[in-house]
Amino acid sequence: MRPLRCVCLCLAVAGWSVPAAAQVTVGFDHPETYTDAALYRDHGGAKAREPAMQGIRQHLELLGQRYLRPGQKLTVEILDVDLAGRFEPWRPLATDVRFMRDVTWPRIKLRYTLQDNGIVRAAQTETLVDQAYQGRAGPYLTSDPLRYEKAMLEDWFRARFVDGRPPRH
Repeated sequence: MRPLRCVCLCLAVAGWSVPAAAQVTVGFDHPETYTDAALYRDHGGAKAREPAMQGIRQHLELLGQRYLRPGQKLTVEILDVDLAGRFEPWRPLATDVRFMRDVTWPRIKLRYTLQDNGIVRAAQTETLVDQAYQGRAGPYLTSDPLRYEKAMLEDWFRARFVDGRPPRH
């Protein structure tokens, strides 16, 4: 018998189980009402909004894989998104460009529940804001359209589920 099969068979016979991997589930509550929804109506509608939602979902899932322990389950419901910057449609040849200003910081309102092996460990509604977003040198590519939101989400994630300290902003 091969050594790997022998180990697996021994574990199965002993009744040991491998803990379930961490899981993150992300939902979006009425994205058509988000702060940026009116802007997206003028710039491609729901089709233009989808990449931002997908990017936020994928990033939270990645953070869960990176930081949560096996057996933990995080459910996040996004309640509002206000991406960094603003469209300035009065600018000729730049109607689809988001202009970053000191007062156009990213903001995400969310509700989350963290379970650890089925036991609720934390549940809260929070509004994440990064007013110093332009002064940060984050690890995300400057070509990533969600670099400010991803940095803000990572700060929040680490503070809530890893360090236990408030996020730096």
